Amino acid sequence: MMESNVFERTSNGEQEISPSLYNFTIGAVLCWGFLVNWLMVGYISVESIQSINPWVFFIGYFASCFFGIYLFSKSSNPLVSFIGYNFVVVPFGLIINIVVSNYDPSLVLDAIMVTGLVTGIMMFLGTLFPAFFQKIVGVLTIALIAVIVVELFQIFVLGIHQGWIDWAVVIIFCGYIGYDWGRANQIPKTLDNAVDSAAALYMDIINLFLRILRIMGRK
Repeated sequence: MMESNVFERTSNGEQEISPSLYNFTIGAVLCWGFLVNWLMVGYISVESIQSINPWVFFIGYFASCFFGIYLFSKSSNPLVSFIGYNFVVVPFGLIINIVVSNYDPSLVLDAIMVTGLVTGIMMFLGTLFPAFFQKIVGVLTIALIAVIVVELFQIFVLGIHQGWIDWAVVIIFCGYIGYDWGRANQIPKTLDNAVDSAAALYMDIINLFLRILRIMGRK
């Protein structure tokens, strides 16, 4: 997860929209990202992605993600933020394409449904208890960094991957979804903030999905 300053925003004179339109915009932007990913999985072959030099792929992946995050976190223009959002969606889609190719389509569909259910529950809890999630966000960040370090050490030094790592990441991103959704509804309800909030939530949800898929795949 790569945090931005989206949720630190205060009113800067931008015109606010109605709560229903604000939430609809968040949902629509999220659906756009998921649609793009679905099309990428359907129409881009895994072989074409794997044929890219690994260094070129990963440098391009991180460069696109960081550039996209910079755009949507710094801009107050919803169009610019939406462009930045797509710079995040596309590289994530390439990773999703590679990962889901290793699983049966029915299992992928099950993982999507579980992810949707968990996301809905955490958004509901984030709406009810925004203060709680705000209090634990520091712990979530420290835990995520620790898990990433441990996972990288296991993979590149020990050559193993323990299942508890995936469960830990699922719990962490559940917390992030609750936090991000609660905060999204506390900042000024502008069109740009809706796009930016959707971008942050998109990264939470995709990370959650990939880990749920891995957990279900082991069964």
